[in-house]
Amino acid sequence: MLLPRRAVLFLSACFFLILLLTARSLSRPWRDVPQVIGLGDLTTSHNASGSGSTRWNISRGHNPNDLYAPPPNFIPGTPKPPGYKYTKTMVVARTKQEDTTWIAEELPDWERAVYVADDPSAPLHPPKNKGHEVMIYLTYIVDHYDRLPDVAVFMHSHQVAWHNDNLFGGDAAELLRRLNLNRVVREGYMNTRCGYGPGCPAWMHPGAIESDESKQEETMLARAWGELFPDEAIPNVLAQPCCAQFALSRDRIRSIPHARYVFYRDWLLGTDLSDYITGRIWEYLWQYVFTGEAVVCVEETVCLCDGYGFCFGGNEEFREYQALEAKVSELQGDMASWMWFADNLDFADENDGGAGEDDISLQEKIEGAEKQITKTLEAAVERGKNPKNRALEAGRPWKDGDGF
Repeated sequence: MLLPRRAVLFLSACFFLILLLTARSLSRPWRDVPQVIGLGDLTTSHNASGSGSTRWNISRGHNPNDLYAPPPNFIPGTPKPPGYKYTKTMVVARTKQEDTTWIAEELPDWERAVYVADDPSAPLHPPKNKGHEVMIYLTYIVDHYDRLPDVAVFMHSHQVAWHNDNLFGGDAAELLRRLNLNRVVREGYMNTRCGYGPGCPAWMHPGAIESDESKQEETMLARAWGELFPDEAIPNVLAQPCCAQFALSRDRIRSIPHARYVFYRDWLLGTDLSDYITGRIWEYLWQYVFTGEAVVCVEETVCLCDGYGFCFGGNEEFREYQALEAKVSELQGDMASWMWFADNLDFADENDGGAGEDDISLQEKIEGAEKQITKTLEAAVERGKNPKNRALEAGRPWKDGDGF
């Protein structure tokens, strides 16, 4: 049956209108429709370290609240007046076998939140033993978001570890006794390790496709980044000193919405990436989460002086101190080799009980170098007691009356 002419004309007009609207929709870039998918315009820039960073361009009137994850507003903190007693908590990840009694003994003035990763019956425990310390750090923030201390330090359970800088003898307790809480409040985020290796200045390359045994997580970083930070372009480099121990101010933690931490933890709970790999991945994500920077490699002299009160006077003076340390290590190695040969090949002089001229000469050199180290360290600590010296070495403003 033929349709009336008027009906045919009406249907043809409708069909044409549908085609016109469809073509117009297909020709419009996806990023120009934030009201559909919640995204704004992306622009990518590169900083001096070579890492790409993505920022949102809202010049077209797009509301940053339309973004999937609006970037935090990281504002430097203001230290309290001299004499103010900061509230401070150690957040510690441990297993049932690990002993953390040293914390109460060595640091009685610190509050403690010790989570037991593999004991669901412990007073503090994560929802799942996965991701090493990552799950515990995120769980603490999720659970305590509304009752945080001024400063929270996130650490492993062992008191002595190689990744606690040599100036503390590897001792976490000594590190925390010297930690400048004013710097933590001012910076918001501070890696407790000052030494660059491993981690700085350009350690992880998320675009890598060839596996490196020393950093097995590298080839998984791009995938994890896309899932965790879908609004942000993948950086060329991710770097900070190892090894997932850092201090945060309350304001810095709260600059990120509570729901975001829940999202990070849900990702950790749900990902098919292994416990080992997820823990290693996050070791080089924390600095981005809390600073918005892919590379956070603070000069060692600044970290040691402003962070811990070891003020050597500058980079050149610090390199001289490092050279002294290297000299002592070399001499001690020579001494150990000489003693081995003396004990095993009868090179020792039987008349003096095995102490030859070479032995005495080496020992004198070691003692002399060690005295120089002690003298240099004492001078650095004395210099670090003056807040003006700490400010000058850190390259930040200072005025009379500042106690930080």
